[in-house]
Amino acid sequence: MIGHLNGRLIEKNPTELIIECSGVGYEVKISLNTFSTITSEESVKVFTKLIVREDAHVLYGFASKEEREMFTHLIGVSGIGPNTAMIMLSSLVPDEIAHAIQAEDVRTIQSIKGIGVKTAQRVIIDLKDKVVKMVFSSENIFSQSNTNKFDALTALVSLGFDKKNAERAIDKISTGEETVENLIKEALKIL
Repeated sequence: MIGHLNGRLIEKNPTELIIECSGVGYEVKISLNTFSTITSEESVKVFTKLIVREDAHVLYGFASKEEREMFTHLIGVSGIGPNTAMIMLSSLVPDEIAHAIQAEDVRTIQSIKGIGVKTAQRVIIDLKDKVVKMVFSSENIFSQSNTNKFDALTALVSLGFDKKNAERAIDKISTGEETVENLIKEALKIL
């Protein structure tokens, strides 16, 4: 409904901004990552997501489209509401969350306040396929070589190899320049 706000920054604190657009001041809930990214310049642009509840309409703001996309994915997981998603985005940047999901790193996700083991596992199961498609403009953790590694690992696991052993084999041979096919062929020689 409201995709972004582009206006004058009136007030900034770690949990919210007030942005004036055409004479209207919008209160926008933000994560600590967005807080640290947005400078105190007069003109500001934030990407937004409007959440309508029975008792309130809450506008959440993000410094990047990628952060907004991660927020949308997170609130789609059963047991994670907008406030928990904002805590997650305040604790880790979106690419760290995506990397933890891809690596099935329950411990990293569980280290976020309010996230237990079952919720962390649910996040990984529900979002594993979705975060592969996300592209991060800042530090892109899913570079071509990492994507090739992931694709090779997926292929080896689907062939019946143990995931940990396949990861070790790929890490031994990977220089970052191999194609998926070469990674699989070389890993098969080790396995």
